[in-house]
Amino acid sequence: MALALSLGRRGMGQCAPNPAVGCVIVREGRIVGRGATAPGGRPHAETQALAQAGAAARGATAYVTLEPCAHHGATPPCAEALIAAGVARVVATFDDTDPRVSGRGFAMLRAAGIAVTTGVLAEEAARDHAGFLIRNEVGRPLVTLKLAASFDGRIATASGHSRWITGAEARRTVHAMRARHDAVMVGAGTARADDPMLTVRGMGVARQPVRVVVSRRLDLPLMSQLARSAREVPLWLCHGAEVDEALVAAWREVGARLVPCAVTGGQVDPAALLQALGAAGLTRVFCEGGGALAASLLAAGLVDELVGFTAGLAIGAEGLPAIGALGLARLEEAQRFELMEARALGPDVMHRWVRAG
Repeated sequence: MALALSLGRRGMGQCAPNPAVGCVIVREGRIVGRGATAPGGRPHAETQALAQAGAAARGATAYVTLEPCAHHGATPPCAEALIAAGVARVVATFDDTDPRVSGRGFAMLRAAGIAVTTGVLAEEAARDHAGFLIRNEVGRPLVTLKLAASFDGRIATASGHSRWITGAEARRTVHAMRARHDAVMVGAGTARADDPMLTVRGMGVARQPVRVVVSRRLDLPLMSQLARSAREVPLWLCHGAEVDEALVAAWREVGARLVPCAVTGGQVDPAALLQALGAAGLTRVFCEGGGALAASLLAAGLVDELVGFTAGLAIGAEGLPAIGALGLARLEEAQRFELMEARALGPDVMHRWVRAG
C-alpha cells in the first residue's frame, strides 16, 4: 500500500477533478502490475495496473489507495474491471466520498466473491486525497498558502523590490509544489507588480497548472506575460460582477477564462471564489499571495496548509508584509496550524503547517 500511495502522488496536479490514485497488483509475493491515475484523469490506476499484470491478475491481490469506482463515465467502472480480471482480494484505504461511488465499489466486489480489506494506511491516504475529499464534502478545493519572506516577515522592500528574497533551492522546491497542485493562484497586486508566468519550470510536467488571478476590477495589464501566454497555458480571471465589459471582451480575446464571483467588503468574496473553482473541477490550489489575498483566505478560515520559506535577512517595518491586515484583537482569534515539517533548503528554511483540529 505504501508503494501504491507513492505511485498515486505522481498524479497530483495532473488529474483533477479525479483523485490521484495508485494501484499495485501482487500475486504470490511478486508485483505483477502497477499503475497511477494518468494525466487528465484517464485511464484510472486500476486499469493501468491490470493491463500490466495481464493474466497474472487472476487470483492476485490488488492494493488500491481509494475505493474502486462503481459508476460508468468516460470508462467502465474499475470495480467491474477488477472482477473481470479475476482478482481474488482487494486491499484499500477507505470509501470514495463521491456520491456516485460511496461504498458501491466495495459492494460490487464483495457480491462477486472478492475479499475486501479496508482501513490500510487510511490516515496517509486521507492526506494525499485531501483536495478530492474536501471538494466532495464542501465544494471547494484544498488551499495551500505559500509565503516566501524575510526573517521579519516581509515579501518586498518599500519600493516593491523582491527578486530574490529566497535562494535557488527554495525556488526549485516551489516549482515542485506548483506541479502537485491543479492551480496556482495570486492576487491582482502580485500579478501587476511581478508580471509572473506562474508556470512550472524544470520539472517536465505533462500539463501545466491552471493560473488563477483574483482581480475584482479586471484591472490587469493586457501586455503581461500572463496575457501573452493565455492560449498556451490556462489562465482564469476571477472578478466581480460589475466590471467593464470591454475588459471582459479583451481578456476573452487573448484566451483567458472569466470567472465572475460575488464581492464582499470591496473584494472578491474568498468563499465564493473557492466554490467557483471547486465547481470548475479544481481540487488543489496553490496560493502564492499577495498579502491582501492571503489575509482574506486566512480570515475566512479557508487555508488548509501553510508553507513558509524564510530567508536570513531583515527588510524592516517599511517593507511589504507577507500577510495583510486581519483585524485581530486577541490571540485567541487567530487560527492555529500544526507544524508538520521543517528543514533547511540551501540558505533558507522551509516550514510546512496544516490546519489544527
